[in-house]
Amino acid sequence: MIDENGEQIGIVPVKEALQRAIEKNLDLVEVAPGAKPPVCRLMDFGKFRYEQSKRDKEARKKQKVITVKEVKMRPKIDHHDFLVKAKNARRFLQNGDKVKVTIMFRGREISHAQLGQELCMRFAEELSSLASIEREPRVEGKNMIMILTPRNDTVNA
Repeated sequence: MIDENGEQIGIVPVKEALQRAIEKNLDLVEVAPGAKPPVCRLMDFGKFRYEQSKRDKEARKKQKVITVKEVKMRPKIDHHDFLVKAKNARRFLQNGDKVKVTIMFRGREISHAQLGQELCMRFAEELSSLASIEREPRVEGKNMIMILTPRNDTVNA
């Protein structure tokens, strides 16, 4: 058992530990149930939960949430449209987001999947200074999907 000041009291029967908690107007909290014998601590549980939630909130603030932005194209995209899509993807990557490149096939276009593969590779080459390929182009249903992730040295934090 550990008292409210963090000092070790030693092995104490449960009844006695509960009695001490009641006397000091505190809660008896089992800190390490897997230990032999289990470790309990005298503390104000409400205050403990409040401080824990504050620490969790602070940790969440420091985390960078990575979102996945999607760029959709067709296999027969015009050169200028391709450049516009690449420009948007470049902006996403600079903001630290991943980019999901989707090539949408219609009808029998899926039989020419190599065109989508070439388009994906051209897109990756266009953004090679900012991004690396996380997932190679793969056909899923009537779409081909490739995921680009920003390089560590290019992200604006």
